[in-house]
Amino acid sequence: AIFVELHIKPGQMDAFLPLMQENATASKTTEPGCHQFDVVQSDADDNLILLYETYTDRAAFEAHMQTVHFAKVDQETADMVAEKIVHTGLLV
Repeated sequence: AIFVELHIKPGQMDAFLPLMQENATASKTTEPGCHQFDVVQSDADDNLILLYETYTDRAAFEAHMQTVHFAKVDQETADMVAEKIVHTGLLV
């Protein structure tokens, strides 16, 4: 399981959100190892996006990070993100 905290720069959410939603949809529909990819906007902080992703294993996550859609969203949103914190763990 992957948990990502994305602190979006003020005024960038309207541009950021459709790109991240496109990435989530592409991940779920084209990657057999991606089982879940949720994009959640925080109730407490309008500039905080939380991602919850689950993959079959570490190799499936590594494959995700090599996809064209991941590279595209990573590049297109780089200037919109103030801070990115990634947490990984195992479902128990």
